[in-house]
Amino acid sequence: MRRLALLAALVAAAGPAAAWQAGVEGALCTLTHSDPAAGEVRLTYDPSLPVYSITVTRPEPWPAVPRFEIAFLGGAELTIGTDRHSLSDDGLSLTVTDRGFGNVLNGLSGNLVAAMLAGDVAVPFSLAGAAPEVAAFEACTAAPSA
Repeated sequence: MRRLALLAALVAAAGPAAAWQAGVEGALCTLTHSDPAAGEVRLTYDPSLPVYSITVTRPEPWPAVPRFEIAFLGGAELTIGTDRHSLSDDGLSLTVTDRGFGNVLNGLSGNLVAAMLAGDVAVPFSLAGAAPEVAAFEACTAAPSA
């Protein structure tokens, strides 16, 4: 019951859904989502390495904490975490880079909300409309542009 209450609060806090968008920038596959209140989520995939990244930027600095987590709620619920994250110089952006992002992509496509968690900070993003864009991102095989 507590997770249901948390989900309801996060969905309400996420506000109106802005569009998720898959695309290509140079040699990178991208997946982005902006929310005026919460900030921006940007995933990249470089097929030449191969390596994935997720960067979450918000209006206020992220706390410097030893662990970053993403809680996916409202479907195939899952919480994943890492201690291999970094903050931008101004603290507004938090980035995780790895060779595999299966859990992240599954979480984005199979749930209603992704809550980005760092210490006491929880930043919810609506996942409405994310699934087809996640599929396009997963199918991307960007090549360097001429």
